[in-house]
Amino acid sequence: TGPGGLTNTYTITAHRLAQQAYVKASNTGAGDQLGYSIALDGDTLVIGAQHEAGSGIGVNPAHNNGAFDSGAAYVFVRNGTSWTQQAYIKASNTGVGDWFGTSVALAGDTLVVGAPDEDGSATGVNGSNDDGTADSGAVYVFTRSGTTWSQQAYIKASNTGSGDNFGSSVALDGDTLAIGALSEDSNATGINGNQADNSATGSGAIYVFTRGGTTWAQQAYVKASNTGAGDLFGSSVALSGDTLAVGAPLEDGNGIGVNPADSGVIADSGAVYVFTRGNTLWTQQAYIKASNTGSQDQFGWNVTLDGHALVVSAAINSPAIPPAEGEDSAATGINGNQSDNSASDSGAAYVFSRVGTTWSQQAFVKASNTGSQDEFGQSVAVSGGTIAIGANLEDSNATTINPGAGAEADNSAGNSGAVYVFQ
Repeated sequence: TGPGGLTNTYTITAHRLAQQAYVKASNTGAGDQLGYSIALDGDTLVIGAQHEAGSGIGVNPAHNNGAFDSGAAYVFVRNGTSWTQQAYIKASNTGVGDWFGTSVALAGDTLVVGAPDEDGSATGVNGSNDDGTADSGAVYVFTRSGTTWSQQAYIKASNTGSGDNFGSSVALDGDTLAIGALSEDSNATGINGNQADNSATGSGAIYVFTRGGTTWAQQAYVKASNTGAGDLFGSSVALSGDTLAVGAPLEDGNGIGVNPADSGVIADSGAVYVFTRGNTLWTQQAYIKASNTGSQDQFGWNVTLDGHALVVSAAINSPAIPPAEGEDSAATGINGNQSDNSASDSGAAYVFSRVGTTWSQQAFVKASNTGSQDEFGQSVAVSGGTIAIGANLEDSNATTINPGAGAEADNSAGNSGAVYVFQ
């Protein structure tokens, strides 16, 4: 009851998560690894299967198993509460071991698929297809008209190189596309530096492309401000408007927080770099380290952006970058004790926010049932005020949503995995 005896009535609506669909491919095959990558926009879902073995070309080819590990992407659409497969997508130059579908991004009617082990020697957009440069990598852009998908572009780096793995990560926002090549080798720093000096093996790079009409062109070649061999800059990438975030999980600086002055080395501690665009020019806005920088934590394995919010994980479990590593603290929940490193490779996530041009850490996030080797932070997603974090090696035998602390503590289902949602 308020002033004057007036009564205010509030309606509270509770929402409960429930499974809507269990999704499989139309040509399920052993070892295909459907779900290795995933992208969702509205009622369209894209799922990558990097080890799918079909030898078909283009959209909805005949199914077969003639090209081992060539990879595929599958598009599903929702009508009401029902999901159906709309397309089975292969590259225009399907090849054995290309790993098409390792990365996917979706924005409206545009789909991007990375194939980091593709072997073409072309540079730029829509060059000739060949197999002259092993594992150089490629990215394919598809667009949808009505219900029909078609390939719009075949994209290569401006400095295509053997083993660069261009397409290991992709991010798409409108007509801007960012592509990671985590094993690119140049010693350049900053924006549009010298691509020809390959003296920093595995330092990594990001390539930004923009679309005018139906034509894609490279806008920027992006490197870290402190490029180092083996940093894997571009392992992860996120794009939101004119802001780009890039993870380098094997970066070795010993700094803490935002824009520190590194004075030494902490091996594979990891870092994240934020860039912003003014008109068509990109500049680095921030160099970000964890609040508890530690050896082998691999901060930056995953990055995700939503406006002025940035989420970074420190956990890695990838056959491409063995062994599994991650942040080690035994803390639970939000802003716990970061100094107790008794839960090796448990993993963590860090939330940063931007005011004006200044970034600061807002939260240090751990699981409610932190456990060694759980790899909390193997995947992250953010939308508005909600963050979802995957821990693919979590061990509890629990089922359904919020089973309770007792069920979370039953670690009898090794590596069963879990996802945690924070608001």
